[in-house]
Amino acid sequence: MDFMNSWIRHISLEEMSQNDYDILIVGTGAGGGTVLWRLCERLAKERIRIGIVEAGDLVVPTHTQNLPTVNVDDVVFMWRSPKYVKHYRTNYASNDAAPIPIDFHQPVIFGGGMVHWGHSCVRMDPVDLAEWPVPIGDMDFYYKTAERMMNVTRRVAAGSSIQEVILQRLRENGFPEATDTPTAVDFTATQHGRINSSFFFSSILLIARALNVKPFDLAVNARTTRVLVENGHVSGIEAISRDKKPYMLRAKTVVLSAGTFGNPPILLQSGVGGRAVGHYLANHSTVDSFLKIRRSEFAEVSGILRVLIPRSADRPFQFQLVTGDYYQPFKAKPLSEEWEIWLGAYGKVQSRYENKVALDPVRRDEYGLPEVQISFSYSEEDLEIIRQMAALSRLAASAMSLPVPGEGEVCLRIPGREFHETGTCRMGENPETSVTGRYGQVHGVSGLFVADNSVLPTSGTANPTLSTIALAIRTSDYISEQLKSSLKKQF
Repeated sequence: MDFMNSWIRHISLEEMSQNDYDILIVGTGAGGGTVLWRLCERLAKERIRIGIVEAGDLVVPTHTQNLPTVNVDDVVFMWRSPKYVKHYRTNYASNDAAPIPIDFHQPVIFGGGMVHWGHSCVRMDPVDLAEWPVPIGDMDFYYKTAERMMNVTRRVAAGSSIQEVILQRLRENGFPEATDTPTAVDFTATQHGRINSSFFFSSILLIARALNVKPFDLAVNARTTRVLVENGHVSGIEAISRDKKPYMLRAKTVVLSAGTFGNPPILLQSGVGGRAVGHYLANHSTVDSFLKIRRSEFAEVSGILRVLIPRSADRPFQFQLVTGDYYQPFKAKPLSEEWEIWLGAYGKVQSRYENKVALDPVRRDEYGLPEVQISFSYSEEDLEIIRQMAALSRLAASAMSLPVPGEGEVCLRIPGREFHETGTCRMGENPETSVTGRYGQVHGVSGLFVADNSVLPTSGTANPTLSTIALAIRTSDYISEQLKSSLKKQF
């Protein structure tokens, strides 16, 4: 009998190197988890072999906030832990403004950033989608598919006194579009023998669903270094184990989901993807304000706050408002005369060639591979949006009848700390300015796909996770249809 030694079965890279895979997936975050689930679902009856590799280790079996022993302070420290988070060296690309500190980093952990993410599931505005190579009708279909699968709801703050009052104030004072934030949490009641043990959504839920549909092989602590290509078609990957042994894994189709910072080194070391690989790095410029509100203005059972003010045609940024109680279900909450509200603005950032992820020509990491080097700055257009966000943050506070923050109380967040990086393997029709086509396939390499934040062509103003998952489902459907067609021809 094969006894389990951890909460998910996995094998070694050495064992995987003995097999021939139809599909290999690199990464277990939002993109990789989605691709695995969707392919297992769509190809459940097909005689194919699927494998998935993860550079990080098994740390938590669910979203950290589903763990009763973890509260918000613990989550913050986990985000900063050098055991799970890789920090990157950054060059300041020059502009007229004073240099801005940069802190780009990436979780390297089973489940990726989705073990900590903030659950907001905002669709890209049609103004932003118009710049993408994917038809808006397709995006609508796959957004709906993703929202259904992720249990996206606007009920998180339903019945909350503070939510109702703040929404009313905003709508009556210049922000009529203010609404409840769509959030990926599962309100399904325990019934008919179905137990709901994972309130906050993560890619680990997708991997669990895949496990119960079709067998697959998983290796952790397996860092992918390059893809293998023969005669214009992908043939597999090279990966290094924790003890620094390289292995070749054979596959007919490879999907890279190693992230905005993880995919470019793999492609660059493989010599594929063209001149756009690693370039057009974007994120969201983020302006933070912390507002004080008096408890006496609300009902005794006040609830929580989760408000969204979406972007508009003439306002290239969105606002979100949150109170901290939502993240601290077991933490003691002493009565206080004042509460704190986070008012955050996410602004669109230009996709510029000079913002990039590159390989350091000199420095090597512990595996002897080139270190990643990031060059990033805000353009003058980006800085103008940041100024607008700061000004409108004060107007929003005034609209809510809250104390208007002073100059030092509206702060630009250090770029990289919002984990909204996109664009380094962006989709597009032109191989000179994009890495993949509209279905995520790398230009010029048959069978090689990318499915994660890095394919988003522009940052837009919405949190990227919902769009990433929607596009990953679309890419998976394309792969499964191509594979089914190929299998039919064989028989």
